[in-house]
Amino acid sequence: MRRSVGFYGLMFVSLGSIIGSGWLLGALKAAKVAGPASLVSWVLTALIMATLALVHAELGAAYPVAGGTARYPALAYGVLGGFFGGWVAWLQAVALAPVEVEASLEYLDNIAWVKDHLNLLSPAGTLTGSGFGWATLLMAIFTMINLVGVKLLSESNGATVVWKVAVPLLTVVVLLSLRFHPGNFTAGGGFAPYGAHGIFAALPVGVVFALQGFEQAVQVGGEAKDPQKDLSRAIIVAMVIGTIVYLLLEVAFIGALDPASLVKGWADPITQGSFGPYATLATLAGAGWLSYVLYADAFVSPAGTGMLYLGTSARISYAMGRERALPKGLAKLNVRGVPAWSIVLSFVVGEIAFLPFPSWQSLVSVITSATALMYAFAPVSMIALRKRDPDRVRPYRAPMPNVLAPAGFCAANLIVYWSGFDVTWKIMIAIVIGFGLFLIARATTPKLGRAPVDWKAAMWVAPWLLGLTVVGWLGRYGESGNLNVLPEWLDLLVVVAFSLGIFYWAVSLAMDSDKVKAAVERESLELALAQGPAEEGGVTSR
Repeated sequence: MRRSVGFYGLMFVSLGSIIGSGWLLGALKAAKVAGPASLVSWVLTALIMATLALVHAELGAAYPVAGGTARYPALAYGVLGGFFGGWVAWLQAVALAPVEVEASLEYLDNIAWVKDHLNLLSPAGTLTGSGFGWATLLMAIFTMINLVGVKLLSESNGATVVWKVAVPLLTVVVLLSLRFHPGNFTAGGGFAPYGAHGIFAALPVGVVFALQGFEQAVQVGGEAKDPQKDLSRAIIVAMVIGTIVYLLLEVAFIGALDPASLVKGWADPITQGSFGPYATLATLAGAGWLSYVLYADAFVSPAGTGMLYLGTSARISYAMGRERALPKGLAKLNVRGVPAWSIVLSFVVGEIAFLPFPSWQSLVSVITSATALMYAFAPVSMIALRKRDPDRVRPYRAPMPNVLAPAGFCAANLIVYWSGFDVTWKIMIAIVIGFGLFLIARATTPKLGRAPVDWKAAMWVAPWLLGLTVVGWLGRYGESGNLNVLPEWLDLLVVVAFSLGIFYWAVSLAMDSDKVKAAVERESLELALAQGPAEEGGVTSR
């Protein structure tokens, strides 16, 4: 892959992924679940994401490879560990392009002409036949841009990110100046009408989904001009900007609500325009012009994020194809240095995802849980690689790694738990299906063309996933299937204790230093061959 993306391109890739449909719909979803205490949900999520962002910043600078989330566990735990990390990363990434498309269409359906003439949504808020056709058109456009190459992707994304940041900030200024009711922050049952449970439950309904995406700079690390210098800075800057924007948006949203609509609680704080809450509030504030800007942004923001994630999912499947964890054809590059077959696969699977998940909310919790599992591999891999590959030059070193890494792993597992058992078991089935595909790919690849599996190094993954499922089944979160037998707060202690046990066990099981260094050298050689003799950069042993 060609190294053509600089600092601003990397930063815009991450920031463009953070600011998508989450800002358009996340505040409303969070307020319904937690009330004004949704502000605490945003702060808690920001702390969790910052912890994980610092981990990814170190890994990205030290090991700048394409499809990084799939590659880091492969370097520490071999091909099987890399497959599990890459598969959950691919699951969330491949579903994000369609969910962003759904967000665009749901928001735009509030425009009278669109509702009357295009018939995008059913009364239940799901895609109609016409809506599916328009969604397919958007997915096709994303695919074509990604096929042209990552340089065009980063340049086109840079232009959209400027817009994507400016419009939310404009919305904050307008709503705070024209329509702000301080009493809303204690209305409808007080600041935290649903207690701590509501604060935690708000994370998977849109808050984590909104703030995730910082790792996208890592995914295109193999195409960065100066990854050791730029990756860590790009991730951290994007995370800080995204957090500030989302906190300001939630404050403006809650303050702009009609106090009369909160008398009976937060279940329905904005009865009209539930698919376009900020546009509705702008109209009520007398700034009808802003609603038109917001409807334009309802296309630009989700579309820009969807375009990025279609490319991201392709780069993850490309990485797994190179490792022969999936068919090797997915690792084939076209003349532009782009994984064309992986991009086409992402388009096809994204189209299929519209069928069982025809609305924004139906996909968000699933994506959130898959994202948390993906993030969980990074802290374990960071500590394992520090122990097994200590001589590597690390341009950025995460602070207090022995505290930060286990805290990040625990936080990721808590997000999975808060997503609910009804979501967790579906993710686990998808992982089992992926493992079946892994075995098929291994069986159909000649022995000389595949790396040996270190079963011992990856033996912690199955107990970890099974344990999370069992705790979720016994726990207090989810809409169906869970037994609700673990007392409040004790359930969180159980998750943390279980997570710490798995974390330290996993670190101890990492491949020995010789195997890790061999994996890094193999990665260096493959990247050098892929880039050609005229290209410089990549992963080196020092």
